[in-house]
Amino acid sequence: MLQQPANKTELKKLGEFGLIHTLTDNIKLVNASSKLGVGDDAAIINQGDKDLLVSTDMLLEGVHFDLTYVPLKHLGYKAAIVNFSDIYAMNGHPKQLTVGLACSNRFPVEALEQLYEGIQMACTAYGVDIVGGDTTSSRAGLILSFTIIGEVEKDKAVKRSGAKVGDLLVVSGDLGGAYVGLQLLEREKSVFMDHPDAQPDLEGNDYILERQLKPEARKDIVEYLAEISIRPSSMIDISDGLSSEILHICNQSKTGCRLYEEKIPIDSTTYNMAREFGLDPTVCALSGGEDYELLFTIAQSEFDKIKNSPLLTVIGHITDSSEGVQMVDKSGGIHPIVAQGWSSFEEE
Repeated sequence: MLQQPANKTELKKLGEFGLIHTLTDNIKLVNASSKLGVGDDAAIINQGDKDLLVSTDMLLEGVHFDLTYVPLKHLGYKAAIVNFSDIYAMNGHPKQLTVGLACSNRFPVEALEQLYEGIQMACTAYGVDIVGGDTTSSRAGLILSFTIIGEVEKDKAVKRSGAKVGDLLVVSGDLGGAYVGLQLLEREKSVFMDHPDAQPDLEGNDYILERQLKPEARKDIVEYLAEISIRPSSMIDISDGLSSEILHICNQSKTGCRLYEEKIPIDSTTYNMAREFGLDPTVCALSGGEDYELLFTIAQSEFDKIKNSPLLTVIGHITDSSEGVQMVDKSGGIHPIVAQGWSSFEEE
């Protein structure tokens, strides 16, 4: 029986990142090779002329994915991509992956082969080796736990904490598509539950469905920035929503920010489907999450290098912390940016 402490704090009061801070605040690094521990997209470990990057992610059935509409091959691919993205967010390249898997007897061998086929497809596409892992039984559905190992040139990793006042805030790709794709899948699941013979209405929405079911990590952005000799001052991947990631950069860099709503890149399919669902496309971009685009800051002097790139959009700039973390809406109104993205502990 779980022994209860005298004073109890509910997990939802802290949230995922508050819990991480509470559990790890007193951790002290004792090995000289441990250059960076908890608090970024990956840990940094000194290995001679290279720095190793290490990150772990867990995905739980019923929390992070629904097998009603997520094919196992797609799940395997996405689970690997989620981990690769953390390494690219540190300006590195993923190299090795370990796979932890827990499942029940409801999964035949053939189903798990499909899952691994998706993992292997992602690894082949990104040049990553599967080098180990673990399997065990589960009474709570399918559980995946991956650890990714990457590398970066010595002292060239990009942290969340390097943004400086005056830096430009830049994002790759477009935002909100994964969240709107999820709403579409949830709608069709609801229809199916009420009418099992009904065919899903997904036509014309391939883009947002792929953003949710089969995202890609932005290897191309890291390579492009290297080609034009830009090393961002800070960087993070967008897994929990643009607002949360901006706050991570500003909190760890001890800065403020001015984000411009009209600059946030939103694909037309995402925009139109959001409106069909009665959602604000900007809110989907700010709070939806799972886009796995890269958000980073660069010096204003480097603007000319990226100004004509179709891959990147300047969406704001870094300010002094005294000015707060703010968004300027399309009418010129100013609003504080708050974290309203993914929260692990909202519901049991």
